[in-house]
Amino acid sequence: MIVEIRWFKALAAHPGIEELPALGEEEKAFLERLMVDFDEHQAARIKEIEADINHDVKAVEYYLKEQFLELPELAAKAEFLHFACTSEDINNLSYALMLRDLHAGVMKTEFARIDQTLTELAALYADQPMLSHTHGQTASPTTLGKELANTLFRLRRQARQMAEQEILGKFNGAVGNFNAHMSAYPDVDWPNLTRKFVASLGLSWTPYTTQIEPHDWIAELFQNLARYHTILIDLCRDIWAYISIGYFRQKTIAGEIGSSTMPHKVNPIDFENAEGNLGVANALLDHLAAKLPVSRWQRDLTDSTRLRVIGTAYGHSLVATSSLLKGLAKLELNAARIDQDLDANWEVLAEPIQTVMRRYGIENPYEQLKALTRGKRITAVDLADFIQELDIPAQARKALLELTPARYTGNAADMAAALDDFEA
Repeated sequence: MIVEIRWFKALAAHPGIEELPALGEEEKAFLERLMVDFDEHQAARIKEIEADINHDVKAVEYYLKEQFLELPELAAKAEFLHFACTSEDINNLSYALMLRDLHAGVMKTEFARIDQTLTELAALYADQPMLSHTHGQTASPTTLGKELANTLFRLRRQARQMAEQEILGKFNGAVGNFNAHMSAYPDVDWPNLTRKFVASLGLSWTPYTTQIEPHDWIAELFQNLARYHTILIDLCRDIWAYISIGYFRQKTIAGEIGSSTMPHKVNPIDFENAEGNLGVANALLDHLAAKLPVSRWQRDLTDSTRLRVIGTAYGHSLVATSSLLKGLAKLELNAARIDQDLDANWEVLAEPIQTVMRRYGIENPYEQLKALTRGKRITAVDLADFIQELDIPAQARKALLELTPARYTGNAADMAAALDDFEA
């Protein structure tokens, strides 16, 4: 309805449309009220009209004509509603405005909530050493904060790309050539008029189209959002696994039940719910991104019904982020369990030892450490005995002897603490 009214106003303001005089202040105020005061009652009236005529956009036009009857000056100009438009002219701009406002408001806020939560957790756990698990096996230690910073760095990149997404709109008639426009007013510069009109809505103008806006920008946006969701799925699965091995506990809530038969359980259901809803959202977004840019010849209607599930996809996204944030708020670090794992896996220091051996020209360092550690659990004493026998400078030997799994984290703590210093 907003697009229809704005187009009507743009036509009235153009001197080349002689049969549609400029609007007076009373008419402008009336049109503004139609937009500002629109509520569910007015929407229901449009749906009543649509039920009779079976056309959504035409129902909006007829509704506006009904409203124009209240003001004789506008009633006399009613046939310039929907002038030279095809339904897609109205719909593509409407969807563009809805998606723009959705991302500028709701999604931006949701992304910010996730960003703030992960930023706080990354800072809180920046120095917390943790055993890595590459291929599910013990690996060189990191810090918990740095692993969360990894996720946040990825999310910020996708969020920034979505914020910078160009949002396009078309307004060039039934097949994109201004056929009807030029038949009525051949002297009007229709490309320039519609370019300015689309820009006035805060959108970028698409000059080349068939009947429909090609939807390439929507595919780009949805693919971006799906990638954002995929990163969150990755996070959900990692946190789920950390809970499983005891690195995190979950705060219990009085009265809450984890299992219908096992009273002891505190299930990681928030992360499971988030993962599930993110998967459903991505299934819809991936389908929309693949389908919407494809249309038979100048137009088929297969995009129309699919566009109606955009809200469903975003609904699952919002349910997912809400579940994820709820789950993150319930986490409690089990530092003792993490430290226990570190202390039980001294073999991870085979990497720094053989690297120092390489520096000082000792032959076959990798092979020596492989023979000592592969597939075995060794102790600090085992490693110390090995280090004492190395023909390396005393200072290098001392540094290796002072090394522990908890101290072997490279610059992980600094990276977690300096996340904002790196440009995503």
